[in-house]
Amino acid sequence: MLSKRVYVGPSARARSTIRCGRRQGTGDPKEESVAKSVVNAERFAKGMTFDEYVRYAGSPENLAREAWGGYFPDGGSFSAPRKDNSAVLRERYARARLSDHQTAAIKWLVAQPNGPAKILVISEDWSSDCRRDVPVLARLSEAGGMELRIFNRDGKKVLGRRRPDPAAAPDANHDLMLEFMNKKNGAEWASVPVAVFYAKDFRELHRHIEYPAIYHKDRIRGHQQAARPGESEEQRKERDRREFLALQGSPFFDVWACAGIDETLSALYEKMVVGDS
Repeated sequence: MLSKRVYVGPSARARSTIRCGRRQGTGDPKEESVAKSVVNAERFAKGMTFDEYVRYAGSPENLAREAWGGYFPDGGSFSAPRKDNSAVLRERYARARLSDHQTAAIKWLVAQPNGPAKILVISEDWSSDCRRDVPVLARLSEAGGMELRIFNRDGKKVLGRRRPDPAAAPDANHDLMLEFMNKKNGAEWASVPVAVFYAKDFRELHRHIEYPAIYHKDRIRGHQQAARPGESEEQRKERDRREFLALQGSPFFDVWACAGIDETLSALYEKMVVGDS
């Protein structure tokens, strides 16, 4: 499921630090996947660095784009005005710190033959999952000396259908999104963020989509969104908004940001040691 559009303002935790843990065609499936992918050196270079993305998030160009506002019964989406989330991205990046073992792990992985060298991210700043994960992915890229490039999912219009159509939105990156659709709950979703790790030759090594496995978001959000006895619809919406904002400002959002990094490092280690067998 795509994240709810919620703006997280500065909180009492703004000056604290997010610390992840205790500080201390050839017949080759890989080559065939590269040949079929729309991701190559030229396309990758068109993405934004993290600094560029943060500046872009607060720009008139970005603020003129539609944001995600919610779902229609058929699973399609409707739009809402976009808010300036650049301060949230800056604040989370400033607080984000990898643990010593995470830093050592990514350095080891990068040093391996055909180890990770590039990270492609598909993001939309209205997404709480993107605001949680993209800043710490920037820290991971820095720790490993990897290139990070960030792409918007949508163009001027928010994706209004379950499955992207590149022809219908030529100003979007829906061809990228189609390559990394999120299959869950018996359906496909154009979920963000997507973080794809590549070797230097653009062989895909790992993809992280939306949130880590320990964040049971659908269950938590379903509970928050469910009506309580005696609530009016307006009261339900206000309570849901308040509870979700509180969740995003809680330590658990940082726990899940760190868990996403741990999952990624573990998956990359398995790829380096075991391979595709």
